Amino acid sequence: MPVRIDKWLWAVRAYKTRTDAAEACRSERVRINGAYTKPSREVNPGDLVSFRKGPVTYTYRVLEPVSNRQPAKNVAAFAENLTPQEELDKLNVPRETIFISRDRGTGRPTKKERREIEGLMDDISYLGGWEED
Repeated sequence: MPVRIDKWLWAVRAYKTRTDAAEACRSERVRINGAYTKPSREVNPGDLVSFRKGPVTYTYRVLEPVSNRQPAKNVAAFAENLTPQEELDKLNVPRETIFISRDRGTGRPTKKERREIEGLMDDISYLGGWEED
């Protein structure tokens, strides 16, 4: 019995709510067999599902379609995690910390100082994306 992709992602605990899973599909963060998908697309056994959460792109193989939310210990019966280790390592990337010293009582940053702060933040920010084939 085929199941909608948004329902399957929710059932195997990839997303906390079905609404989150459907939103991820609509904003092109979910692929089935390499193609972007709509929330209503049905999954079948053997399909490869890739979805992006933050900087990491997770990859699962559908073992069995399921429409009811499963306990975490049962998820392995319905989905095989094929996520490469280098993707999982992105979760443990050390974050650079920036400490900007301002003397107490000097007030809010000026426009020039604010632009410098924003420039530093832009330099260290990491935006993960899909790798093009």
